[in-house]
Amino acid sequence: MCLSSWRKKRSVVKRYNITCASYDEQYAQEQVAKYCAVQKVLNNSLDAAILDVGCGSGLFFSYAADKVKLVVGVDITRNLLLKAKIHAKSFCNVHIIQADADYLPLKNASFDVIFAFTMLQNVPVPQRALLEFKRQTTMGVGKLVVTGLKKVFEATAFLALFKTNGFRLFEFIDAPNLNCYIAIVDVNC
Repeated sequence: MCLSSWRKKRSVVKRYNITCASYDEQYAQEQVAKYCAVQKVLNNSLDAAILDVGCGSGLFFSYAADKVKLVVGVDITRNLLLKAKIHAKSFCNVHIIQADADYLPLKNASFDVIFAFTMLQNVPVPQRALLEFKRQTTMGVGKLVVTGLKKVFEATAFLALFKTNGFRLFEFIDAPNLNCYIAIVDVNC
């Protein structure tokens, strides 16, 4: 990893460690709107193992845990994971791991659906993270649900990330009530 990539990651970790106390208050409303926008993916994944990359404080767990077999939440920020651990205690099928989205310490093809809400702009090279997500998905059924902040990504550039990495776009959501674009892609095309 180059020095500028490391610096960006350290900056992200520092920012979220500092703001973790108010994370839910700051972001819950926006995050819930995204969760509702992709609810159909969860409804179609009853026997699925899902990975929530950049899980933050674990807000998504309460939307996913009762609809799927397994939820694994991953985040690089320790303080947010301490909050996620509290959310995870309510569910027997939710587990959390501290890890870097670019280098997930997980077995290949372990997950049916990967969710990455509001995290792609926090990695130095988004394509690297997308390829890592691809490595984690189950052959034949793998789906990826990822958001990109509109203030960071132009819609065409956001969509190009998936096309250039061999993903097939299943659905693109550009709702006026969201600060993010949402792409639902087929990983195994």
